[in-house]
Amino acid sequence: MIEPTTAMEPTTARAPRPLPPAPGYLTSSLRVMDLSIGEMLWSRRTVFMLLIVGAPVLIALVLRALVSLGAPVLNGPNNVRMTGPAIFGMMIWIFYLRFTVPVLGVFYGTSLIADEVEDKTITYLFSRPIPKGAVLIGKYLAYLASTVFVVLPSVMLVYLLVVPIQGSLGGSFLDLVKDLTLLALGLSVYGAVFAFIGAKFKRPLLIGLVFIFGWEQVALALPGYMKYFTVAYYLQALVPHAMPNDGAMSLIQNIFRETPGLMTSLLGLAVIWAVFLALATRVVERREYVLEQ
Repeated sequence: MIEPTTAMEPTTARAPRPLPPAPGYLTSSLRVMDLSIGEMLWSRRTVFMLLIVGAPVLIALVLRALVSLGAPVLNGPNNVRMTGPAIFGMMIWIFYLRFTVPVLGVFYGTSLIADEVEDKTITYLFSRPIPKGAVLIGKYLAYLASTVFVVLPSVMLVYLLVVPIQGSLGGSFLDLVKDLTLLALGLSVYGAVFAFIGAKFKRPLLIGLVFIFGWEQVALALPGYMKYFTVAYYLQALVPHAMPNDGAMSLIQNIFRETPGLMTSLLGLAVIWAVFLALATRVVERREYVLEQ
């Protein structure tokens, strides 16, 4: 018995859709930045960052209150009262430049890649059709946006609270602009250095803390060429303020402030930033991240 045959309907082969082109390096970096900035601002590190930048604001509030009550808390050498701009400059040098900027660089810069490895999410980022180096650059840009967004308003509050004390707002406004630029520059350079440390080493936070509280302090205090291999040596030369000529604070500043020229400082910071950011990108692009079970 012959089975009936059914006519096969002609099928038309559909041409496969062309894959969309992979995003460029800059576009990929901006996308990673957009994804990362929210995570950074709502992470536990942000609480730590707010505590750090909030301490100078609290001190400024206390100083303003004491001065309003007539307390002689700002008498300098020879019983001469310090002016608001001088106090503001001292707070910038001590609280922000010597502590806040490097500490935030350590805690955020070292975590750009290390946190992704620890949370075992690095493979998900690298599985996307974007360059590996763009992941680090995007997270670095998110770090800059997050820290600048929190640090600079803190400086503005300290400025508004402290400068009117025995001073004038207009007299030091140019110094304020320089301070904001300087702090942003410091965050960018320290962030690049610690981004490399975070991408290269297994215990980046410990290494970063040793760098800022060990290596930089010793290198700046000792005579010789070692200070040329620190960020603080070039950064503090750009501070627009001068400490009082007498007193302990002037002595401390003179110990740590054998400063290079303006162009030397800018060139040194630019070289450090470019070299370490390039090294961090190269490490991320070449390293195979094997997640431990």
